[in-house]
Amino acid sequence: MMNATPLSSSELDPRRRKLLFRARHRGMRELDMLLGGFADARLASLSAAEAEEFERLMDLSDRDVLAWLMREGPAPAGFASGLLEAVMAFCNGRQPLAEE
Repeated sequence: MMNATPLSSSELDPRRRKLLFRARHRGMRELDMLLGGFADARLASLSAAEAEEFERLMDLSDRDVLAWLMREGPAPAGFASGLLEAVMAFCNGRQPLAEE
């Protein structure tokens, strides 16, 4: 699941650098690992709209995000998207169907 080589922030624009830092430093170690791993693997290739949605995800509470990633409850309609599915698939050790 984790990327062998962490993404270097020098490879990113300022907005994505901030997202990478936020994904790696959530405050809850489990989310640091899950979201940081996703960011290392995928942040550089996200579209502008996906990066914006990932930024919105970073604004939510740790408990809510962890519950969604562990599939302990449905995500709110505003986050029932391809990006959240990709994050959940990554965190559960598989690629989303569109990329298989």
